[in-house]
Amino acid sequence: MNLGQVDLNLLIYLDSLLRTKSVTRSANDLGITQPAMSNILKRLRDLFDDDILVRSSQGMSPTKFALELQSEVRTVVESMEEIIFREKKFDHKTSSDVFRIAVSDYVESTLIPPLLMYLRKEAPHVTLDLITPSDVNLSDLEMGYVDMIINRFDSLPQSFYQKNLWNDHYVCVYNKAHVLNSELTMDSYLKADHIWVSKTGMGTGERMESSNAPRLGWVDKHMKKIGRRRTIGLFTRHYQSAILLAEKSDLVVTLPSRATRFCEANLNLVISKPPFEITPIEIKMAWSPKVHKDKRHRWLREIISANANEPKSNTHYFNN
Repeated sequence: MNLGQVDLNLLIYLDSLLRTKSVTRSANDLGITQPAMSNILKRLRDLFDDDILVRSSQGMSPTKFALELQSEVRTVVESMEEIIFREKKFDHKTSSDVFRIAVSDYVESTLIPPLLMYLRKEAPHVTLDLITPSDVNLSDLEMGYVDMIINRFDSLPQSFYQKNLWNDHYVCVYNKAHVLNSELTMDSYLKADHIWVSKTGMGTGERMESSNAPRLGWVDKHMKKIGRRRTIGLFTRHYQSAILLAEKSDLVVTLPSRATRFCEANLNLVISKPPFEITPIEIKMAWSPKVHKDKRHRWLREIISANANEPKSNTHYFNN
């Protein structure tokens, strides 16, 4: 057998099967029937004299041989796409593309406004579909069902691309009538009750299980290092609502400073430095190798990076 006798389309199918680990999902992605994809899998097994995918307790799993092939097959498919589609240009001014981005409300309220202003002027027909990180999983990102996720990540698979967009330090926000307004010390901070913005889903903290005690979040992990622990009076999933609730109560919220951009002029609130060190968070943009070379996606990443610069802020600290 020589290369001319091999159906190179099989590599496209193999690439999809190794990424989805599912005959059904690959068939749907490539627009063919499940029986047709099952037949293609049989042809791949004959071609490589290997099972390629085998049944396991987790569903279908690649064989050792298939895993060794995966990166090489992906490279070949990407090269084919680059050759075939190199002449197709992307014009953002006329594009009507829809980009699906997973962001927390913190990122949504800080990054999206300047990004949207740019899009309305330079790419008026482009649409953003914003979803929360807890609505998706790593497989959705890997398959390209979500264009990217912008968040704080504890870890990411090495196969994903990522870029740091900004670092942000923490501040405390509370009502000016609060006893803390006289002096924010570690003792007064610990005597207060707090709001914990606790996100579920990947890269945004710890998942809470109702049967267990809450695990430590970012702020609390740093408090544990110094042997201290705060009292949580309220859990919420949203930074903006946490600020509103802090204004209407005697609770304190400790959160990234950019989340306070829209309450800087609120005279009912105090924005103060925490009385202990909290490591700044890194906000990153992550995306799949599947879309890495896509011209539309590259354009989107470029404008997001350009609009992620530190915003002008009038933030001032009433204490300290």
